[in-house]
Amino acid sequence: MLSPNRNESRRAVLTGGLGAVLAAGASTSAAYAVGPDGATRRKLQALERDHAVRLGVFGWNTVTGRSVAHRGDERFPMCSVFKTPAVGAVLRDLDHDGTFLSKVIHYTEQDIERAKGAPVTGKPENLAHGMTVDALCGAAISFSDNTAANLLLEELGGPRSVTRFCRSLGDTVTRLDRWEPELNSAEPGRATDTTSPRAIGETYARLVLGRALEAGDRKRLTGWLLANTTGGKRLRAGLPDDWTVGDKTGTGSYGTANDVGIAWQPGRGPIVLAVLSTKRDADAEADDLVVSETAAVLAKALA
Repeated sequence: MLSPNRNESRRAVLTGGLGAVLAAGASTSAAYAVGPDGATRRKLQALERDHAVRLGVFGWNTVTGRSVAHRGDERFPMCSVFKTPAVGAVLRDLDHDGTFLSKVIHYTEQDIERAKGAPVTGKPENLAHGMTVDALCGAAISFSDNTAANLLLEELGGPRSVTRFCRSLGDTVTRLDRWEPELNSAEPGRATDTTSPRAIGETYARLVLGRALEAGDRKRLTGWLLANTTGGKRLRAGLPDDWTVGDKTGTGSYGTANDVGIAWQPGRGPIVLAVLSTKRDADAEADDLVVSETAAVLAKALA
């Protein structure tokens, strides 16, 4: 639940500050000015040890250039974090004048059963009448609806379309190979359906702050990230109440808990945040707390 301060901040971003950021764009190619200091590095190592996770972290203050990385270039299971670039691909490659976004997609109960996650698509009225592509995009990001994501992947031509989209943005690491829910299996050492903290953080930055999408599409995508309903115990819980956060979570087997997004400080520039975590036990539960505590460390190091 957003605090009153955060609600006010979000409205300000949507009506003013965000417009300025999107109009100006943001370079994701600038060299990072400073790496993590010793104290920050030790805090991240302690979190990894205390929570018994493999922790991947990338944070970047896009104004100062200061960055923090821990296992920043190692591969981690991606899980539902893929839904943001998938929607980005829909906006850039399939919709050119709003016509495609207004297209109604019909689906079946079998589609819902297959995806194992339908908080929006599973509503009787949506199942009966179908949903527009626009509504499916919002459901996939803001509610992490698996059925919506699979339907969008079908329109794109399958999971590997997301890989191709990421490559077109300069992301040579992120890859999607399977559909929901299989892509969340998250076995240690698996290369498919993975990303690295740095790669996915920079891809989110290109989509939200850069010029990978046209201005209207950037604003639309950012609005869905700001409206995310699944991240209250992760990045948002560890950041100051007056920061505005647009993020997308991912959860899978082996205790995988991810959250990637952009945070805006009041009156200051955006900070890119990517926290990926996974465990050794297939039945381990996702650890929201390690994500929120990592976010708190990043906020202190990068603000």
